[in-house]
Amino acid sequence: MQLRPFMQAGHPRSLVAALVHFDVSFMTWVLLGALGAYVGEDLGLSASEKGLLVALPLLSAAGCRILLGILADRFGPKRVGTVSMALTLLPLGWGWLGAGGYGELLAVGLLLGIAGASFAISLPLASRWYPPRYQGLAMGIAGAGNSGTVVTTLLAPRIAEQLGWQAVLGIAMVPVSLALATFVMLAKDPPAARPVDAARPSLTRVLREADSWRLCGLYAVTFGGFVGLASFLPTFFVDQYDLAKVDAGALTAAGAALGSLLRPVGGHLGDRLGGTVVLTGVYLTVAVLFLALAGLPPVGMAAVGFPAAMAMLGVGNGAVFQLVGLRYGERIGVVTGLVGAAGGLGGFFLPTLLGFAKDLAGSYGVGLAVLSGAAAAALVGTLMLRGLWRASWGNLAEARP
Repeated sequence: MQLRPFMQAGHPRSLVAALVHFDVSFMTWVLLGALGAYVGEDLGLSASEKGLLVALPLLSAAGCRILLGILADRFGPKRVGTVSMALTLLPLGWGWLGAGGYGELLAVGLLLGIAGASFAISLPLASRWYPPRYQGLAMGIAGAGNSGTVVTTLLAPRIAEQLGWQAVLGIAMVPVSLALATFVMLAKDPPAARPVDAARPSLTRVLREADSWRLCGLYAVTFGGFVGLASFLPTFFVDQYDLAKVDAGALTAAGAALGSLLRPVGGHLGDRLGGTVVLTGVYLTVAVLFLALAGLPPVGMAAVGFPAAMAMLGVGNGAVFQLVGLRYGERIGVVTGLVGAAGGLGGFFLPTLLGFAKDLAGSYGVGLAVLSGAAAAALVGTLMLRGLWRASWGNLAEARP
């Protein structure tokens, strides 16, 4: 891959701005997940209560992504991204200074969904600056902001050990403020993001297209699996294997790092081989891994298996959005919001499912077996869609530049 033609084809400063916005927003979005074991111990929460607490920001982000995707198409991603990141400071301040009970923390989690909606800002900002042959790579680089989970899961437990979990929320306001200033300085609205013709990227029109729902389903498994594991694994490793909270965070950070770094690889492979080809391998591998992990193997095997699953899901995230960019072009903003919302919903169901499985069945294995089935269903769906999209997209789904 030659980087010079890629950089000359678009606007590198905006690509950096998109990455920073997504990275720091993502870091903020999963804070409650990284702190779940501490909050659960402090408040005496059950497994299902902990699952709901760490999942709620993921659910809230689903709705916020649709809204911000529409607004980004209408007013431009820079303006909307600036306002959304500024609003993220509100729940952080509340969680730091005032929220101490379970109900208040659930409200903080709902508001943190604004940070998770960065997806609908950063990816359209990156995508619209680059031609079709670089869609997978550009959105993969911007989407590598998933790496914010690495920072959170690695550092948040260590800070909480020394200063308490509420202090972590206050400290997070510093990088959010710095990222906001960076985004304002570097981002530039692309030519395609004109604040006119709001009817063109209509959400209603997109919802009537079957491909929108198909892409939503694929992304609910890849991104939902990735962010759901990033949010719940710190709690899972403590509950299931009695690991120290800092060690559980480090293992989760390893998986988050792999998934984030491999997202651009998934987009690039989608550009070269076709997104559906890449997703076939991703879903097959993830289904097998989750099935093996459903047996709750020794901690050494789990410490390898879960990061491996997150790595493959990261590849899948890049591949799905390679397809989104090819299919929807200038409508990428509203579609990104919709597909991203589906990913958020998938992320909400994963911790919720595992938490309730533990409380009702006495084992996390039942929930992991269901996740294996979901990956297998996505595999079957991808195999069915390959031929359909090859015909209806004029080979775009498996095109090579």
